[in-house]
Amino acid sequence: MSPVERQLDGPVLVHHLRKDEQTIDRDLVQKHGRSARTLVKEGPLRLTLMAVAPGGDIPTHKAEGPVSIQLIEGDASLAANGESYRLVVGDVIVLAPGLEHSVTSKQGCVLLLTVVFLG
Repeated sequence: MSPVERQLDGPVLVHHLRKDEQTIDRDLVQKHGRSARTLVKEGPLRLTLMAVAPGGDIPTHKAEGPVSIQLIEGDASLAANGESYRLVVGDVIVLAPGLEHSVTSKQGCVLLLTVVFLG
């Protein structure tokens, strides 16, 4: 499934996350351990839903701009700056630009990622 590229076509774009969550290909999550779906791609702003399989992870990486991660469903632990942060549904964590981080999930999870690309 190719990413959805939704630019703002007016002053407001509303997403109903439960509906958007259904666009995640659960077969890809099972096969590859994770799958992502871009919800908004507007200039430097990206909003992406990402599903991680039970026992899966997102390996260590970094983004040049600030990042926020909201746990929508399941469980997740984020490692950054030598610390581990356990997230519960509804939690939002914000990371400084360039900070290396990784995510693991025992039961599987759905995350809403917001990234601002600095250029």
